[in-house]
Amino acid sequence: MADMLYLLEEFIHERRSKPKEGSYTNSLFDSGVNKIAQKVGEEATEVIVAALGQGRKEQIGELSDLFYHTLVLMTQLGITLDDVSEELRNRHG
Repeated sequence: MADMLYLLEEFIHERRSKPKEGSYTNSLFDSGVNKIAQKVGEEATEVIVAALGQGRKEQIGELSDLFYHTLVLMTQLGITLDDVSEELRNRHG
């Protein structure tokens, strides 16, 4: 899974540095940090709804959406997966 997250992070960084017309990722960046953060919140709510009343396929789909949107927010904020990994290592030694 970590490899896929790093590939997705790379894709998101690429979209930010080389925008592509019609790209959903670029539309998120264009909307700004407030809208991206709001989208992360919406996705988190959808994860909760899926966890409490939907099947595994929907749960996986919603969790995947949350991971993606969180990575977009992290990129907007200048935070990397390595930053988060280091913080988790510091917490859990």
